[in-house]
Amino acid sequence: MFDLPHDPKTYTMPLGDHLEDLRKRLILALIVPIPLALVLFMFSDGLVEVLLEPLLNVQARNGYPQQVQVLSPPEFLLMKIKLSLIFAIVVSVPWIIMQIWLFIAPGLYPNERRYIHILFPGSVILTIAGLTIMYLIMLPIMLHVLMSLTSGVGVTPELIPMIQPDAMVQGTATIPVMETAPEAVQLGQAWIDPTTSTLRMAVGSGVADQLQILSVPLQGDAVVSQVFQLTSFINFVLLLLLGITIAFQMPLVILLLGWIGIATPEWLEKQRKYALLACAVLAALTTPADVISMFIMLIPLYLLYELGILLLKLLPASRVGGRDLDPEST
Repeated sequence: MFDLPHDPKTYTMPLGDHLEDLRKRLILALIVPIPLALVLFMFSDGLVEVLLEPLLNVQARNGYPQQVQVLSPPEFLLMKIKLSLIFAIVVSVPWIIMQIWLFIAPGLYPNERRYIHILFPGSVILTIAGLTIMYLIMLPIMLHVLMSLTSGVGVTPELIPMIQPDAMVQGTATIPVMETAPEAVQLGQAWIDPTTSTLRMAVGSGVADQLQILSVPLQGDAVVSQVFQLTSFINFVLLLLLGITIAFQMPLVILLLGWIGIATPEWLEKQRKYALLACAVLAALTTPADVISMFIMLIPLYLLYELGILLLKLLPASRVGGRDLDPEST
């Protein structure tokens, strides 16, 4: 399967065989994603939890209830199916790329095939780096900024003097404020968790000697309250992850343009101001409509442009392929 001709000029294939090989590669490319999606569906609850974790952490830090809304009965099921298919395709990308490579490789010269040995692993590394940076750093910052935008919209809070504990009227009922649950909880016990702005209460669970903790969100003074819908938030995260994945391929695109003679490091250095403008436009298209999120995306995008110039200097076409990409030079 991996036997490739040394010289594509000596390798011929009738059109019928070429189409048959294309059909074979398409079938093989689909063999992995479809059953993998069925397997991932069984773990789709975990996939949803992973995507929701940054939101839940930001909600807790900003005093919002840690929850999202599902507005229709089939919404959660359809979202699980969608995530299973998307993650199955993502995991299968190396296999799909290998099938594409096996289809086109016989028509490439040996020196041209060497470029794939840099582009493919480089793409994998940049994709993993981009997804990691987006998930761990950029997404939490964006969510925090977006949630803080509504903090200034509200009514005048109702403030009353606080009574000292020793001056409280006898028989006045109070609910304790506790950041952590009591070590020993009794049935019917309630407390306020200020970290999540919820009223928590211990009720029966139907299991012997076990209690269930229920949470009730406490309404603040804000006129605009941040309420997240599951489908909208997941689509928002997937769009950001797709955008960062594509954007992080910029150094490889610059490398390829340099290898085929369209761009040189010197020319790219002269176009820095236009590259910065293009990065700003791309950042604006792939982030929410706020300036801070755009700058968070703009910084790594422009650094990737500079990385592409550096890689082109370190890995020119003559060094990677040993010759030009022009077949006439072989």
